[in-house]
Amino acid sequence: MMTTDDLGMTGTRAPRPAGRPRSQEADLAILTAALDLLIEYGVAQTSIEQVARRAGVTRATVYRRYADKTALLVRALQWANHDNDPDFIGWRDLDHMFGDWAAHLSEPRNRVLLRRVFGAVDDHPELMRAYREANAGRRAAVVREALRLAQDRGELPADADVDVVQEVLSSAVMGHLGGHPDDESATQIKAYFLAIMKQFGYRPATKGSESI
Repeated sequence: MMTTDDLGMTGTRAPRPAGRPRSQEADLAILTAALDLLIEYGVAQTSIEQVARRAGVTRATVYRRYADKTALLVRALQWANHDNDPDFIGWRDLDHMFGDWAAHLSEPRNRVLLRRVFGAVDDHPELMRAYREANAGRRAAVVREALRLAQDRGELPADADVDVVQEVLSSAVMGHLGGHPDDESATQIKAYFLAIMKQFGYRPATKGSESI
């Protein structure tokens, strides 16, 4: 669950002119093109050739970085969610975490992206498997740590099973993507997560925790 600098729901861009951009520029162009195409057309209709064309690089440039489409799309998803951001050390508390999640899910582009990934589970299980493996690493550990710190502060009952709470929250994200309109505000989405947490006995230690 993670934040991105979004470009709008479709993210359509004109193809970059052919050329040989510098390495860092090529990296950014390739990842941006992969995300845009995934959102616009889905996994099945996205190809290395299309990504290269959209990014304005050669197919060889893409393949030097990624062995195949799955590797590229998994990296693009990690990049979009800042999963490998060395500066990200976690959230101050659960209120901060849910505010971050809500801000992310209030952007239609992010919602479409996540539905594209979840919707590929049957036709492209390797992508979903790779994404889950990547997402079950550092970011999942940070979420678990935030829940455990809430227990230490007395905001979450000591007998609450953190692993179960985390699983329910992951399912809640999917539930919101499929069962709520894309125009819900960040405030409404945050309230959704807080309502779920209250069922586990979550009680914020400070007032004003309902605001973002």
